[in-house]
Amino acid sequence: MTIEAGPIRKGRKRNPEVTRAAILQAALEEFGEVGHSGARVDRISERAGVSKPMIYDYFGDKDAIYAAALREAYVQIREGEAALELDMLDPEAAIRTLVRFTMNHFREKPWFIRMLNTENLRGGETIRNMEDRVEIQSVLLTRLRAILRHGAERGLFREDVDPVELYIFVASLCYFPISNIHTLSTVFEVPISPDWLESHADRASDMIVAYLSVT
Repeated sequence: MTIEAGPIRKGRKRNPEVTRAAILQAALEEFGEVGHSGARVDRISERAGVSKPMIYDYFGDKDAIYAAALREAYVQIREGEAALELDMLDPEAAIRTLVRFTMNHFREKPWFIRMLNTENLRGGETIRNMEDRVEIQSVLLTRLRAILRHGAERGLFREDVDPVELYIFVASLCYFPISNIHTLSTVFEVPISPDWLESHADRASDMIVAYLSVT
């Protein structure tokens, strides 16, 4: 379970889980803002409200901190999806809920997209070495598979949809307007406001449901 954490206040009794969460959140913000090469452990220390030696004790060197932060980015979005209890919803409602959550997560946690951008610029080396990367994603894929099966059984969805491809469609439709918000706003003069993004999430949901539909 992810622990929501901010900077550790001076004089506060140390709780290892809270301290670790504070360091990870500070690292997500630091790496998300300036990338791997620009990140500094000094600033992560300041953001988290802990000493540099404590950060090294918890995680190791800068690369190890980055790897832990990247893993945390995936853990947080997967835990957020799990909390939706999609398998308890009508199949179409489940898909629409997932799309809206994905859009909101990308918008409200901008470090997520930036962490992924950084990792792709680095050639994906860290994610390839993440031993539990498959297990972290498996919960989402299991739920998507169940939703697709339920929809097919009710005659609502096609039977040939791969859950991985489905999620790639969902993530793509939500990712692009957030990751390119400044260029899209300037080049196409699109007013990408919170209201626009909510409308885009609705349109993206319509597209995904239409893709899944048997008619």
